[in-house]
Amino acid sequence: MLFRKKIERSCAYCIYGAHLGDGMILCTKKGIKTETDKCLRFRYDPCKRIPVKAKALDFNRYKDEDFSL
Repeated sequence: MLFRKKIERSCAYCIYGAHLGDGMILCTKKGIKTETDKCLRFRYDPCKRIPVKAKALDFNRYKDEDFSL
């Protein structure tokens, strides 16, 4: 979930980090870090987090009779 209380720390979605590309983050507090790094100054920014896409439904297992009244 995007707004859960206990979020794992990561520089990828910290308010102090800015994406540089190639998995690198420019942190205003600690300098250049990787996306997987973390520190005690972490503050969560929900706008930087990209949620996982839901799987597409498989309708092949249904028959035409299942969709008729």
